[in-house]
Amino acid sequence: MSRVLVTGGSGFIGAHCILQLLDAGYQVRTTVRNLNREADVRAMLKQGGAEPGDRLSFFAADLTADAGWPEAVAGCDYVLHVASPLPPSVPKNEDELIVPAREGTLRVLRAARDAGVKRVVVTSSFAAVGYGKKQQDAPFNETDWTDPNGGDVLPYTKSKTLAERAAWDFIAKEGGKLEMSVINPVGVFGPVLGPDYSASILLVKRLLDGSLPGCPKLYFGIVDVRDLAHLHLRAMTQPAANGERFIGAAGDFMSMLGIAKVLKSRMGAAAKRVPSRELPNWLVRIASLRDPAVKFILPELGKKKNATNDKARRVLGWAPRSNEEAIVATAESLVQLGLLKDSLSRPATDRTSSAVPAASPGTNP
Repeated sequence: MSRVLVTGGSGFIGAHCILQLLDAGYQVRTTVRNLNREADVRAMLKQGGAEPGDRLSFFAADLTADAGWPEAVAGCDYVLHVASPLPPSVPKNEDELIVPAREGTLRVLRAARDAGVKRVVVTSSFAAVGYGKKQQDAPFNETDWTDPNGGDVLPYTKSKTLAERAAWDFIAKEGGKLEMSVINPVGVFGPVLGPDYSASILLVKRLLDGSLPGCPKLYFGIVDVRDLAHLHLRAMTQPAANGERFIGAAGDFMSMLGIAKVLKSRMGAAAKRVPSRELPNWLVRIASLRDPAVKFILPELGKKKNATNDKARRVLGWAPRSNEEAIVATAESLVQLGLLKDSLSRPATDRTSSAVPAASPGTNP
């Protein structure tokens, strides 16, 4: 079978991509910043039901440096570029996010081109699609682009937009025979494999922990990580995916209160702390005066974004799970792994403010 490199294998999306590649019979490589993470990755894969042995190999490579990338891509047929820098807090200088996101993507593309890789699938984000614009009633689609100079665009959103733009420019001008597809996922939910997971998962965790006094008027796109991994594999091999973007969203965006209601109705006693009231915007604005982290969600209060997955369904035959299934799978895995407030274990990635969701609504960090 073909050999595939997955960048960022220690991450939530990367680990699920590795699981599905192994299940499909591929030889898999993955990059981690430090080879000491190999045991952690293998533990996550074991939680997901796989013990790949020598069918999985590890390479040390960092998005901020050239070292390691030529060796990682050598002999690979495909690359899933999932890794993306995401600091635990919003940086003071936006270039701390923008430069590694853009330059890291270009490093991977150059190495893939030089190694004769057939196709790279880049994990971008809905953050590169639906921000920096006036509110619209029509769902966003793959022809839409975030305006990086929009007044409400945060550094993370800007970094994903500029990184994807740079990737398409590279393919057009310097890519040679290298093919590329791009996936633009919304908030990524679904089964957690360990303490490394997307910031979207923290929303469900905080609702279940009862660490939120109520639900701000925020709206989130949802996709199950298993379906997102499946979308990556389809974009990797199907001829029609070359040169195309695909929004990864299960269905219509949901309000934060809607997510809370799903947890209340499906999770029984585990959801006893989930808030059942929606916070008025004025109260959230007052809270932002004492908690700087709350300020970052103010531009999105009350904004009803939406996105369509029609292209992925039509071109790639993609059929994702429902929003509710993704939310429940998230909650059940947090309970199973003992990652909630009453459990003895605490997730290493839970470093952000407990007052607000960890990410901009509708985006995948």
